[in-house]
Amino acid sequence: MPVSVELLAPLITAAFISAFLKGITGLGFSTICLGLLASVIDLKLAIPAVLVPSLSSNLLVMLEAGHFRATARRFWPLYLAALPALMAGLSLLVSVDGTSARRALGVVLFVYGVWALANAEFSLERRTERWLNVPVGLVTGFINGLTGSQVMPVLPYLLSLKLDKNVFVQAINISFTLSSLVMLVGLAVVGLLDLPLLGASALAVVPVALGIALGGRVRRRLAEATFRKVVLVLLVCLGLNLVLRG
Repeated sequence: MPVSVELLAPLITAAFISAFLKGITGLGFSTICLGLLASVIDLKLAIPAVLVPSLSSNLLVMLEAGHFRATARRFWPLYLAALPALMAGLSLLVSVDGTSARRALGVVLFVYGVWALANAEFSLERRTERWLNVPVGLVTGFINGLTGSQVMPVLPYLLSLKLDKNVFVQAINISFTLSSLVMLVGLAVVGLLDLPLLGASALAVVPVALGIALGGRVRRRLAEATFRKVVLVLLVCLGLNLVLRG
């Protein structure tokens, strides 16, 4: 399809805003960008248009956060378990009401975010990772395939481990990147991968890089406790967005 200024202008604006927030918290780019973009263009155009900026935001945040090798070694069972479960969720998506599933997930995100803000001291010990990584990966992948959301339950799981904020950002963005690559294949299979649109959306990589850099500066100035609260507030907002928009 031909790509017009009417598409590129809102895409670049939405990409910068979403990247800035992701630079601070490490998450939320796809959900925020899609929410902003889908209010002005068709969702079937918005989904592939966001794909390249989303992947670039993941990679830029991973590069900026550091700790890649140590994080990948620590959580590799979680990442591998999520991939087949994501495909299973995608296969089930055709037979369920996707709107209801996303709204239900939004309620879960909202309730968890409010609970976690009120129970800031809750944490899991590191030894629990040995038996929790695989089930958390399986459930995360399945929910991602079924609803398009990449954050449950991997986000509360990683938050409960009380990771350094940069390790947390790296860990969750490795998960996001692998999931996004699988979704890329899925979009191609169902015929929603518009190659000219995908190429044009690469122009949004520049505002994404700028937003990530500015957001990263803010994150480096945040205390660990403040960072956790900012992440949870964003999670509550994402949950409300899923409930209201379906």
